[in-house]
Amino acid sequence: MKPAILAVLTLVPAAAFAQQDSVCMDQFEMEAALIDWYGESPIRRSDDRSAQMWANPETGTWSLVSYLTDGQACVIASGDAMTSPEAEDLRVAGLME
Repeated sequence: MKPAILAVLTLVPAAAFAQQDSVCMDQFEMEAALIDWYGESPIRRSDDRSAQMWANPETGTWSLVSYLTDGQACVIASGDAMTSPEAEDLRVAGLME
């Protein structure tokens, strides 16, 4: 597994409040959108369950979602450069469902 992913998941609570242009909605709507629109699936939640990385290994898209206590979820980072070897590393490490 890439150390950067662990670092991102560890710093999510601080990043969630620093990001002002994040997209937020009901957590179930967010998850449905990531699955339906981007074909992403959950990789693994942070230890405190406040954040989840989502990715699509075929297209390379990824989203880092912060889960709030009020039932909302916010995309705090996203991209389209997750390469197949990175996705395979996550699969081998048992982090991709």
